[in-house]
Amino acid sequence: MTKTDFMPTIIAKKAAGSAAARLIKEGMTVGLGTGSTVAFFIEALGKRCQEGLQITAAATSGESMRQAKSLGIPIIENDSILKLDVTIDGADEIDHKKNMIKGGGGALLKEKILAASSSEMIVIVDEDKLVDHLGTFPVPVEICSFAYLTTFKRLHEEGYQGSFRLNGDQTYYVTENGNLIIDIQFNSPIFDPVQENDRLKSITGVLETGLFFNLAGRVIVGYRDGYTKINL
Repeated sequence: MTKTDFMPTIIAKKAAGSAAARLIKEGMTVGLGTGSTVAFFIEALGKRCQEGLQITAAATSGESMRQAKSLGIPIIENDSILKLDVTIDGADEIDHKKNMIKGGGGALLKEKILAASSSEMIVIVDEDKLVDHLGTFPVPVEICSFAYLTTFKRLHEEGYQGSFRLNGDQTYYVTENGNLIIDIQFNSPIFDPVQENDRLKSITGVLETGLFFNLAGRVIVGYRDGYTKINL
């Protein structure tokens, strides 16, 4: 145990991840999201697999895949993914209608594909991710790397204010799909994420947005005292 294990946010994330792992049943095909809360879920799921649980999994990122493999969770090949029983993933923000902003970890395109391919998406978050309206966290937008400056220009011409996501050395962050991410900052709450998503995706060069809606099933909220609540 380290000091960070006792930090309230870590306690909340770990509680949510552990609660989700307990919902996985024998024989399921499970989508593994990406992010710090999901890492706790994968850790707990790995322990269940080591105890005899038989499942298969698909990962939304190399990071999640490597963690899962290290814990003995069987990973299926990407080209064999057709239908998943459940995907477990986090969110950067989620409102009371289960609309979400996702993609802070850079895997929004794969995350949306797996979520849409699942019978249920179970969202795991700590209490700080709950919001009345989306929009405080920047909305990640994945754009094609070809002629990317023209897409950036079109976004600004449509009134969006954003910047390219950068690595620590100030080079462009490149997704595992070979694309770039522009993080859009909204100056006011996003009252209609569906409309905003459609508007963004109508811009040539935009491949996907971090606005998720009509995807979440159960939402597991972890609290700083280790308590969890499942919102149906």
